[in-house]
Amino acid sequence: MSRIASDGSGYAMNRISRHLKSSAAKELRIIPIALGEEVKPGDSVSEKLMAAVGRIPISLTRGDVLVVKHKIISKAEGQLLDLASVRPSASSLAWGRRYGLDARVTELALAESQRVVRRKRGVLITQTHHGFICANAGVDLSNVDGGKHALLLPHNPDRSAQKLRRALMRKWQVDLAIIISDSFGRPWREGLTEVAIGVAGMKALHDYRGRYDPHGYQLRVSLEAVADELACAAGLVCGKLARTPACIIRGFKYQAGRGRARDLIRPACNDLFR
Repeated sequence: MSRIASDGSGYAMNRISRHLKSSAAKELRIIPIALGEEVKPGDSVSEKLMAAVGRIPISLTRGDVLVVKHKIISKAEGQLLDLASVRPSASSLAWGRRYGLDARVTELALAESQRVVRRKRGVLITQTHHGFICANAGVDLSNVDGGKHALLLPHNPDRSAQKLRRALMRKWQVDLAIIISDSFGRPWREGLTEVAIGVAGMKALHDYRGRYDPHGYQLRVSLEAVADELACAAGLVCGKLARTPACIIRGFKYQAGRGRARDLIRPACNDLFR
């Protein structure tokens, strides 16, 4: 049914009231974690984060969400490629000359993609091997080393999040969730926003289907991308130039479990644009 039946409505409304009280929004805190040094291939991200948290100082508590920008994960995992080693194809060279772009970056983006979604007016939108839809397959030169190397996305961001979570839980002895984030553009909207590309220790989606709103209407299709929302909240603190690649979000009641960022990728059979 889509509305509460007239008989027994008092019981149903009491149930709704209890649910609304239990899920009411509470105050959230976003605590920045600044790193004092660059992350290099082979570095332990967990040890660097522990040292940085110790300088705040703050103690992590059960239920905290740690959001980490993917760049420090990618750097530690060695996802750096010397652009001098890239030999662009004739097609990439022509594209670069036409729009004043680095053909090597285009070549890398194509190599990191499973398909090209759109290629027009110097903009290359691809679907990565992970399934993400983004510009240049997430290949990035900013905040690396001035343009000598390109940084790729982690090979398996969900696995990277799980590995980081295990290491931090072992050292901190506290249960927490991990989100690895990156900045993506969006169709039909200007500007970048953060998205979750890796998740561990929490469900990436909250499913409200079957629940009732304050007016008694039963929700049918409401899936909330909470991992993306938390990544966006962290983006307000972890700015592009702030040298703050991580933050703690405290006060959000997430659903614990074996969630994945991959769960946020809409299957092709449900996608009206493919």
